[in-house]
Amino acid sequence: MEIKQIFDDFNGLKALIIGDVMIDAYYLGKVDRISPEAPVPVVALNKKENRLGGAANVALNIKSLGATPLLCSVIGNDSDAHIFKLLLKENGLDNKGIVSSTERQTTVKTRIIGNNHQMLRIDQEITDLLTFEEEDLLLEKVAILLPKADVLIFSDYDKGVITPRVIEEIISLCNKHSIPTVADPKKRNFLFYKGVSLFKPNLKELADGLKTVPIKPEGEVINNAINHLREQMPHLISMITLSEHGVYYSSNGKKNIIPAHLRTIADVSGAGDTVISVASLCLALKLPVDRIVQLANLAGGLVCEYLGVVPIKKEQLLEEAIQHQL
Repeated sequence: MEIKQIFDDFNGLKALIIGDVMIDAYYLGKVDRISPEAPVPVVALNKKENRLGGAANVALNIKSLGATPLLCSVIGNDSDAHIFKLLLKENGLDNKGIVSSTERQTTVKTRIIGNNHQMLRIDQEITDLLTFEEEDLLLEKVAILLPKADVLIFSDYDKGVITPRVIEEIISLCNKHSIPTVADPKKRNFLFYKGVSLFKPNLKELADGLKTVPIKPEGEVINNAINHLREQMPHLISMITLSEHGVYYSSNGKKNIIPAHLRTIADVSGAGDTVISVASLCLALKLPVDRIVQLANLAGGLVCEYLGVVPIKKEQLLEEAIQHQL
């Protein structure tokens, strides 16, 4: 399929995203002195900014690629929940799949940026797993929206929205509707994604999930780790991001490492969201695995050139994909 046709076909897709949503808050300023109160830099604040983060950033990436995101999550019933819903509206996303709970706190990650460098991060969150009642409410939202979807994405940030029950019931539901499933996992639920279509941890998450020593970004070492993973958790496509070393994939006996493209890295925050978004839409179009990985790898590198969590720019990705003859 022609690369331009692939990007055009993104426009007709709908992606259902399940996961931990959050607000990425930024305090940006200049540092030119040390505090007299303690040996810490003083940031002269120039700007405050709130952005959608976590699974909501996946939704932004899906939208930026031309597809329609359907976002499902559980947030608090607090002032930050109001800010979060305003951010959804400002970014053209609806809140039909969002559950508000008085038992939870809306997650906010606040980053202090001085002279274009992150100096401190403050996390405001509750990471307890959803209650049974909250799971029911979330699964009701999913059941309503799922028939409209071409692919389902689990965007797991270990904040408690994705639970073993949620995973099992949603994968079962997707199988009934013949909808492919993609998981971007974290440690707590790592081995619960049995039967998922595409499984995308990074190298550290793979080692943590398998409770093994750090895994080197070498083919044979990763092959052994993936074989071990598949024994415990069967799935179709393994896709392991290797940071500056690129992306490893394994599917139907085919294994390879796609090297990373040379970049001027400003910030790796949110790159995984971009990778999973591009891979999911490509999977929905039933593209060959090597092409899925190549496009996702290219996209993940592109967003690292920007400071902060930002969605991929579709035209820039298309331009580079043509340039690299993908």
